[in-house]
Amino acid sequence: MTGQASGHDEPHGRSMGRRLNWLRAAVLGANDGVVSTAGLVIGVAGATTSHSALLTAGLAGLLAGSMSMAVGEYVSVSSQRDSERASLRLEARELAETPEAELDELTGLYEAKGLPPALAREVAEELTARDPLAAHADAELKIDPESLTSPWQAAGASFVSFTVGSLLPLLVILLLPASSRVVVTAVAVLVVLVATGAVSARLGGAPPRRAVLRNVFGGALAMAVTYVVGLAISSAGG
Repeated sequence: MTGQASGHDEPHGRSMGRRLNWLRAAVLGANDGVVSTAGLVIGVAGATTSHSALLTAGLAGLLAGSMSMAVGEYVSVSSQRDSERASLRLEARELAETPEAELDELTGLYEAKGLPPALAREVAEELTARDPLAAHADAELKIDPESLTSPWQAAGASFVSFTVGSLLPLLVILLLPASSRVVVTAVAVLVVLVATGAVSARLGGAPPRRAVLRNVFGGALAMAVTYVVGLAISSAGG
């Protein structure tokens, strides 16, 4: 009974952790979209009041950023998935070639978790009889063979979250008159950064205050730098 409960709780907890990581990645992706696109369009606004220039720069930044995020996430998760599959293949080969040694190893893993030797052996034998690869993947590799991360899903999530984040500063700066677009866009972006900083901190179990301050400071610095550069380019051209 104890072994069965342990075998059930561990994958469940890992599944919850993976969902939280996905949510946190989506929040951070949106945050990246907000900051990078806001810095881009505010920098262009410092150099020109041209609506078409802002639209072109904003859309180019949105597409380039979202594609870059998607490709990067696809490559990263594909590498992780390949590594997990290689580990599972190696474990399956070891189980086929040295089943008794693998049973001893599994017993030792449960003993290391605090189970008495006799109970650890019983749990290892029961789990091995049910599904030896799943038992070793869980206890030894910390992998669930049935729920390996999909690189396509990761890439799609990154693309969507970055695009959603990018749309806010792009739409705000395009819809406002030239006299107020920079200030209002910057304020709107900072409000969003407060929210994304607080959410990402809570998902990560960290105090929100410090995360929010870092987020807001970083976003404000990015917008200030690009705006000053835009003004300098405008002055040099004039």
